[in-house]
Amino acid sequence: MRTLYFVAKLSYSDKLAFKGYPVAKTKLVLGIETSCDETAAAVVACHKCVLSNVVYSQIKEHKNFGGVVPEIAARAHMQTCGLVVERAINDAGITLSDITAVAATAGPGLIGGVLIGMQMAKAMAFSRNCSFIGVNHLQGHALVTRLTDVTNFPFLLLLISGGHTQLLVAKGVADYTILGTTLDDAAGEAFDKVAKILGLGYPGGAAIERRAKNGDKEAYCLPRPMKGKPNCHFSFSGLKTRVKQIVEGRGDPIKDRTIENMCASFQDAVAQSLSDRVLRAMHVFREKYGKGTMDFVVAGGVAANAHIRTTLKRCAQLYNFHFRVAPVEYCTDNAVMIAWAGIENLELGKASPLSMPARPRWSLEDL
Repeated sequence: MRTLYFVAKLSYSDKLAFKGYPVAKTKLVLGIETSCDETAAAVVACHKCVLSNVVYSQIKEHKNFGGVVPEIAARAHMQTCGLVVERAINDAGITLSDITAVAATAGPGLIGGVLIGMQMAKAMAFSRNCSFIGVNHLQGHALVTRLTDVTNFPFLLLLISGGHTQLLVAKGVADYTILGTTLDDAAGEAFDKVAKILGLGYPGGAAIERRAKNGDKEAYCLPRPMKGKPNCHFSFSGLKTRVKQIVEGRGDPIKDRTIENMCASFQDAVAQSLSDRVLRAMHVFREKYGKGTMDFVVAGGVAANAHIRTTLKRCAQLYNFHFRVAPVEYCTDNAVMIAWAGIENLELGKASPLSMPARPRWSLEDL
């Protein structure tokens, strides 16, 4: 188990007092995230104070399979969820009676894992007679920069993860309009598939970024799918296929230098493809919402990639947008974003019934 955000072992009242927050008016939300291969729990105060953040990664469980196996993921969540939640509560220096609400990912995601996290959250909320909040996983990614930065509605959102690649207008906590989405593979999915082609193992995104640092991004001429199209959609399947064709066409085992060059070329192709689509979306956004300085938020696991962050930041500067991206530990799946989304919903009086179902698919537009 790894703790991504370390907080000294003080009582939560001491932590809040240290930051100058009034303890009496503090709402504390326990967040639980189990949508894929991370079992996570966190406690966040309404004053934008993270009291604990615990993440158990299942990389070891899935590494030999080259990707996430849903049955194995669900079993791991069942074995570790209680321990992770207990650790988050202890690290926060609180007791269950201090919690105002329990938030949990209700979808989208692998249904087995989502159910485990939701059931634990519902049981805790019922036993403590406090609010339960079912959070859309993508909403958690979308709102986390409102915890870590100043981000105002409406803002342009690029959501890039293993399962999703979308451009959206975020008009409110639960009000989103999709401008464009992937027509095939998500960006993170393409990273994982290319890593598998190159024999880099799982997880693919981090492996490709490491190897790309020593590579030449001009070494291979790879396509930029959808570049110049009048819409805001994405496509990465053809890019992945071209990498496969080059590798298989060599006829001999690929060497380290070849891998490094391919990683750099592929990573840059993804960055440039995203950049082209983002610039198109910025044009659409500015026409509808004005000409002043606005916020551009990049969220999701792929946002942890430094080269992609740098490329997208240039887009923001070109169109006079404030570039907002969360710290790396809040880009990948975590429970801080779920707890914060819970707080945002709680402030609007939006709690969820205990009868709320888990949803393997759940568009932000459906909120």
